[in-house]
Amino acid sequence: MKSDQSSGREGRPQVSRDSLQSLDEEIRSCNRCPLANGRTKAVPGEGPDRVDILLIGEAPGKDEDLAGRPFVGRAGSILDRCLNDAGIERREVFITNVVKCRPPGNRRPKKDEVEACRPYLKYQIELIQPKVVILMGNAATKAVLDVEGVTSLRGQVFRDMFLVTFHPAAVLRNGNLKEDLVLDLLAARDKAEGSRACHQKREDCA
Repeated sequence: MKSDQSSGREGRPQVSRDSLQSLDEEIRSCNRCPLANGRTKAVPGEGPDRVDILLIGEAPGKDEDLAGRPFVGRAGSILDRCLNDAGIERREVFITNVVKCRPPGNRRPKKDEVEACRPYLKYQIELIQPKVVILMGNAATKAVLDVEGVTSLRGQVFRDMFLVTFHPAAVLRNGNLKEDLVLDLLAARDKAEGSRACHQKREDCA
């Protein structure tokens, strides 16, 4: 990921490096960018402290802003169904967004808003230590890999960790994309399981 920067403020979140809960608390009280002024609740993300799969979306929507939880609206229902079809339980993955507060009118986050939240996403990845990070949509792909074009990039793995796929909201607009999303989730599951098996084999041989 890019270096840590924020809008009007620079530097790392003031949190314990080994505590995801501390990071969540900092995010919920964050005022790094103007999105904080219009939010109901910040949405740090949810899931176990250590998981094999981390999913990253764009930003909270109206339902997420009210609940303080990621992917609880219509796109969340699509994601839940696709995870189920791929044999993945939601409670066994961590789900978050590039930006932790809802942009007005659900618009795409601006560059300074992404930069303000970048340290939080960086530390979430470091603390959770996933084997696979699924980038859902162009905003997440741009924020992490600095490339766009999810239609041509989907299904590809970058840096042996980051897998690009469609955002569930895109499946809402075009149901034909659901199969691709499920296939990508299956690929992520298989890659995570393969990484775990290799790690266990190394431990057994140690």
